[in-house]
Amino acid sequence: MKYDLVIKGGKVVFRDEVKSVDIAVKDGKISAIAETIDDEALRIIDAKGQYVMPGMIDTHVHICEPGRTEWEGFVTGTKALAAGGTTCYVDMPLNALPATVDRKSLQIKLNAAKGKNYVDYALYGGLVPGNLEKLEELSEEGVVAYKCFMATCGSELPDDFKNVDDYTLFMGMKKLAELGAVLSIHAENAEMTDRMGQEMMKQGKTSATDYVASRPVFTEVDAVKRALFFAKETGCKLHFVHVSTAEAVEEITKERNKGMDVTLESCPHYFTITTAQFEEIGPVAKCSPPLRDEAAQAKLWEKLIEGKIDMLTSDHSPCPPEMKFSDSNNIFEVWGGITGCQNNVDLMFDEAVLKRNVPVTDFVRMIAYNPAVRFHLPTKGEIAVSKDADLIFVDPNQSYIVQKEELYYRHQHSPYIGRKINCRVTKTFVRGNLVFDLHEGIVGDPKGQLITYHSKAELLTP
Repeated sequence: MKYDLVIKGGKVVFRDEVKSVDIAVKDGKISAIAETIDDEALRIIDAKGQYVMPGMIDTHVHICEPGRTEWEGFVTGTKALAAGGTTCYVDMPLNALPATVDRKSLQIKLNAAKGKNYVDYALYGGLVPGNLEKLEELSEEGVVAYKCFMATCGSELPDDFKNVDDYTLFMGMKKLAELGAVLSIHAENAEMTDRMGQEMMKQGKTSATDYVASRPVFTEVDAVKRALFFAKETGCKLHFVHVSTAEAVEEITKERNKGMDVTLESCPHYFTITTAQFEEIGPVAKCSPPLRDEAAQAKLWEKLIEGKIDMLTSDHSPCPPEMKFSDSNNIFEVWGGITGCQNNVDLMFDEAVLKRNVPVTDFVRMIAYNPAVRFHLPTKGEIAVSKDADLIFVDPNQSYIVQKEELYYRHQHSPYIGRKINCRVTKTFVRGNLVFDLHEGIVGDPKGQLITYHSKAELLTP
């Protein structure tokens, strides 16, 4: 057989156009794209009536294995990613124990991941107090970027992730600039949000709305501006994670327009759930930065439509039910993280492309091309000859209601349960291997491969 797979009849989404063409796959790569491909193939699949797109690259996922595998492990987490149309993800350095902050902890993570991933994956390294001398060894081991928290995070456990102080942030940026690496930042003013939360609890204000009020827009914008100032001084490449406010987007855009190497992401929950809905849904919708009100959400949509949101990610941050549901009515005591990676693609395709007429090419750049470029995944992110055959089918005419029983997460809770979505991921291929089919479910064994990046080697390349 000339090809392993031929996909026929679909509306194929390229970076700048949509065309009705066939795609041929050989040895995991896209080997031909043509109006019609009639050569022999081991398998021919008809995609008529569906969009064929590059799979999502979710660069913000928390797989909690090892150490907290009872929260979410590689097997369950990557099944959910595959079912949602994600073909590659970047795993955050926190929530697992130990946190990925040096060569030893990275190796523990890599060993835990072997043979368990249904999609391809890469790893973050962490920037935390006390590991400035470990950043280079993480780079040598192939992490694709680094992550830090300006907001308070972690626990009292010795191997848990800790947020940075200003000294660590500044000196870390200097070192990462030398390495040519990207630093991703959770930007919220730690002192303000902590103290405002404490004051709310003292006053007995413990509702979802009170939690949102304890983390107002300015606490995100202030941290963003401080990080941007440090980056000016150090030359560090920045990426801002889960940006929730249009004001923060504007600050980042201003500096990018002046030449700074900076990008940003936002997440489906900031576009689809408001503060009022958070009150109705309950603790499963708690996250930080928090969900904003309708007016703030509308302004964020404006920024996405204007093309100022570089990428969409899930910030999939799962936990056991007892950390979300308890007898306490104090929302401040609830774990802050949304379980949502299985509905990324179809939810945002529905909301952005179908309901708000965002060009599907823009959508594909946000979920695939831009993440691949920013996080050094050169074989991924677009449909082109020689790229990995990471492909998904999206049916724009198939509606469904998110059901608990259909979720692959270790713990089947999500703020999207009960929500109607007006399109559906029907197939997911990773390097030409079918890993999810709407009717068959997860297909085959885990075949996900690790992707590494060596920033210093790139700097030395002529």
